[in-house]
Amino acid sequence: MGRSNEQDLLSTEIVNRGIEPSGPNAGSPTFSVRVRRRLPDFLQSVNLKYVKLGYHYLINHAFYLATIPVLVLIFSAEVGSLSREEIWKKLWDYDLATVTGFIGVFVLTACVYFMSRPRSVYLIDFACYKPSDELKVTKEEFIELARKSGKFDEETLGFKKRILQASGIGDETYVPRSISSSENITTMKEGREEASTVIFGALDELFEKTRVKPKDVGVLVVNCSIFNPTPSLSAMVINHYKMRGNILSYNLGGMGCSAGIIAVDLARDMLQSNPNSYAVVVSTEMVGYNWYVGSDKSMVIPNCFFRMGCSAVMLSNRRRDFRHAKYRLEHIVRTHKAADDRSFRSVYQEEDEQGFKGLKISRDLMEVGGEALKTNITTLGPLVLPFSEQLLFFAALLRRTFSPAAKTSTTTSFSSSVTAKTNGTKSSSSDVSKPYIPDYKLAFEHFCFHAASKVVLEELQKNLGLSEENMEASRMTLHRFGNTSSSGIWYELAYLEAKESVRRGDRVWQIAFGSGFKCNSVVWKAMRKVKKPTRNNPWVDCVNRYPVPL
Repeated sequence: MGRSNEQDLLSTEIVNRGIEPSGPNAGSPTFSVRVRRRLPDFLQSVNLKYVKLGYHYLINHAFYLATIPVLVLIFSAEVGSLSREEIWKKLWDYDLATVTGFIGVFVLTACVYFMSRPRSVYLIDFACYKPSDELKVTKEEFIELARKSGKFDEETLGFKKRILQASGIGDETYVPRSISSSENITTMKEGREEASTVIFGALDELFEKTRVKPKDVGVLVVNCSIFNPTPSLSAMVINHYKMRGNILSYNLGGMGCSAGIIAVDLARDMLQSNPNSYAVVVSTEMVGYNWYVGSDKSMVIPNCFFRMGCSAVMLSNRRRDFRHAKYRLEHIVRTHKAADDRSFRSVYQEEDEQGFKGLKISRDLMEVGGEALKTNITTLGPLVLPFSEQLLFFAALLRRTFSPAAKTSTTTSFSSSVTAKTNGTKSSSSDVSKPYIPDYKLAFEHFCFHAASKVVLEELQKNLGLSEENMEASRMTLHRFGNTSSSGIWYELAYLEAKESVRRGDRVWQIAFGSGFKCNSVVWKAMRKVKKPTRNNPWVDCVNRYPVPL
């Protein structure tokens, strides 16, 4: 069964590599067989405990949901049976002490309820850094910069070129020009220069858009996975903008591409305990500092995908910001799989055999990512899906969990599907074992999935049953800006705003995943229609050219 499951995750395709330029086969056409590991069909094996975790959030408020309607019905029935004269008579029968006591109890209960409620957290605005045009490169220029450095042999450069051709990345992404240097660029000096460029660029734009002074910010959270100097990046920001001395500052490191949502979660917690405050969340990654110069193919892959980028988000818990905020924070669901050894080592920073430091990408990454995604969306489902979808999903899950026939069909589903493909027919066992797949399009109007690679986005679309339009923001961000790590989901939201797609009441689902292995989701609700920006948006000068085919 284990071997069958492994084979089921693999797909093959024949790739035309063109004419062989040199060697004994020069001038002849060459072909190769590419074997890919797909995301597992994580909706085929939903774990009941993660559904229970999602419903746990709802059960916490079950008392209010159950008792308030009952009390309203009882009160309505009692009042409805009396005439107007009888109601006034009953009111006058009470003495002053009784009425005063009743009012006092009511006011006290209302105060306790409203004071114990979590404060709403609003997203005032956000900014995405757009590097200067002199840092823009095509795929061919990217290869030439790597060749110019003299650190890569032709075999490695050829591998990079093939990865880029299938990556979904376009010809207008940004990289630091230092990658063409023959000297060591993974230095603290280079890291600080790149960090100050992208972080201050994003924050300058954010403060201009929100008209909030740096000294008015009470909470600052900066996340950068690889580059973590001393003093920290958050201290660098405080020093540059001369922020106040009692600011609550945090610096998150080593948490991968999903750290941006973790930073928002931390900022939310800080805002809950600090009323009438602003919080700024900065998400970025340093490309030059993480540049790998060896020949290990599993460590060369990050070089091909990661590009320069940074986002800055302004959050607030002030009630008066309700009127001009763009979004309200609805839900955050975090999933961490580091207890599993394969998940822990799926993205791992280490030295190769030559002593060069880099990120090693495991062959298990797609499978590990699928398991984390499955857990995360199963937990999120009860919080966001309409009741009809929850009922159908939960009924199908119970049927699969307790039905012996479903378990048997799941065990034999792979062999049945292979037989069906061989005979050119459909497999009935897969229909029996497959659970009801919730329609997440009923829960969200917009989707911002971490633009890790073209293959990952294709698998997400297939597993969640999403349309091309649902995936447009993620695909176009990958094409225009590449994988900008934890800031990528904000470039995607900026794309939706540039297209004037966001309207009042729309729900936006941002989901990101990263080393550990982690998968995190955040849900926002639009407070107003977002008009097309005329400036301070990374898509302003090019959005009319999109979407483009990948």
